[in-house]
Amino acid sequence: MAKKKQLIIPIFIPHDGCPHQCVFCNQNRITGIEKTPDGRETVEAVNRYLKTWKGNGKKEVAFYGGSFTGLKKDTQEYLLEAAHGFVRAGVVDSIRISTRPDYITEEGLAFLKKYKVETVELGVQSMADEVLRLSGRGHTAQDTVNAVSLLKQYGFAVGLQLMPGLPGDSEETILYTASEAVELNPDFVRIYPVLVVRGTPLENIYYAGLYSPWSLSEMVEVCRKLVSLFNARKIPIIRLGLHATETLERNIVAGPYHPSLRGLVERHAPQTQVENLA
Repeated sequence: MAKKKQLIIPIFIPHDGCPHQCVFCNQNRITGIEKTPDGRETVEAVNRYLKTWKGNGKKEVAFYGGSFTGLKKDTQEYLLEAAHGFVRAGVVDSIRISTRPDYITEEGLAFLKKYKVETVELGVQSMADEVLRLSGRGHTAQDTVNAVSLLKQYGFAVGLQLMPGLPGDSEETILYTASEAVELNPDFVRIYPVLVVRGTPLENIYYAGLYSPWSLSEMVEVCRKLVSLFNARKIPIIRLGLHATETLERNIVAGPYHPSLRGLVERHAPQTQVENLA
């Protein structure tokens, strides 16, 4: 039987809700989106996707880009209300958000539950505290452990976003991050190797000679090992590498970019590992 294809409707909230400036981050350059949509724009975006969707799988509105639970409560409310209208009407099945590990609270999760948010993706990036510090993340590995525990307690599906190749990273710290992530037993992971993007602090560090990006061949090899680790615990990798867009490609300064990084890793991985790349 053919697997039903899922529709994820992305709504981007670039950098909103996050007071930090991580070295790698410039959401406008990565996504091409400059501002958080209002309720009307959210409804229009969802309708555009639904009008062209011909599949019969699960449909989900996904708020990406910023730290959703760091938004002002009224902003969270109007965005969720706009999306939840489609859930109430029976045309969308659920909602997902992405946020920071240190922005997970019991009060916030109870609020999300009211709007049928089912999945929360955490921007973990690394489980090595020194790497997090050098990257300007503003949270610790323990924050991630605490957040995952609380999310599971409240019944959310949990996704972890990892970024191999951050300042201070080595193959050892990357594999350590993966092994720690495996122990948290998430429902899925995304892996986004670090790229030097225009307009980021990392670009300045790179041009100052203080950061050396990983080569494509090095990153393919370490990603092959990551696939092996997650495959052993049957944890799906639902994304490997940033989605290729003209906006992104125009703004890449350096780093292990390939429009089909997944394909390169698959060619270097045994078939049993390829099957885990969801």
